[in-house]
Amino acid sequence: MSTRRTWGIVLFVFAGMAVLATCKSSSSPDEVTPVKDDPSFAADIQPVFNNTCTAVSCHGGAAGQAGLVLLSGQAYNNLVNVTSSQEPPKKRVLPGDATNSYIVVKLEGSQTVGTRMPQTGSLPANALQNIKNWINKGAKDN
Repeated sequence: MSTRRTWGIVLFVFAGMAVLATCKSSSSPDEVTPVKDDPSFAADIQPVFNNTCTAVSCHGGAAGQAGLVLLSGQAYNNLVNVTSSQEPPKKRVLPGDATNSYIVVKLEGSQTVGTRMPQTGSLPANALQNIKNWINKGAKDN
């Protein structure tokens, strides 16, 4: 084999390795986001909704299931201190109280009406914990 051909193969292999090294994992951001004591709505909570709730069209359309739209720019106002349409008088998000926030009840699967969210399966534990921490820290719009 010629030296030129050998170097071509070596360069091809290294180029392939470089491409593979720059590829990102197929894991969802929810699986790799660390649990935070005081998560940000924009940086930590909305991405969970974007990847899990709106991506499968459940809460991404104009009306959203159960009247809940979780698209960026709408989710916060549709959640915080808003009465649940499925279990009034519970609030979807009751700032400072994750245990009594209906979204947590639905995400944990302990609801008495409807099905567990998300319908595609449960959220990663760290994503659920970030949502609880966000609520317990006052459900700030940050």
